[in-house]
Amino acid sequence: QVQLVESGGGLVQAGGSLRLSCAASGRTFSGYGMGWFRQAPGKEREFVATISGSGSFRYYADSVKGRFTISRDNAKNTVYLQMNSLNSEDTAVYYCAANRDGMVAQVSAVYGYWGQGTQVTVFS
Repeated sequence: QVQLVESGGGLVQAGGSLRLSCAASGRTFSGYGMGWFRQAPGKEREFVATISGSGSFRYYADSVKGRFTISRDNAKNTVYLQMNSLNSEDTAVYYCAANRDGMVAQVSAVYGYWGQGTQVTVFS
């Protein structure tokens, strides 16, 4: 079992940056693959980024590639999402998720554990 708590969301001007954090409970954090997903109003939840348990592999959605960076600190049981050059299309609730296989994954069904989400709002 793992519990996930996101933080770092907020209101930011277009072109600005935010860093989201996701703190995980449990002693085997390095064994979990982690992902970030987001859901905008009226839209389905979509994949943003994923990182393997060791941190060796990372993948991004095309819409955020080059602007967002996923990273993790296994000593702190935390995964991060650094978001730069934000625009209005990035406005959404951002969710952290974990899978016990330790793998990267773009499909939400692979993830068995989810945080409560944190709101990111980008204004012009």
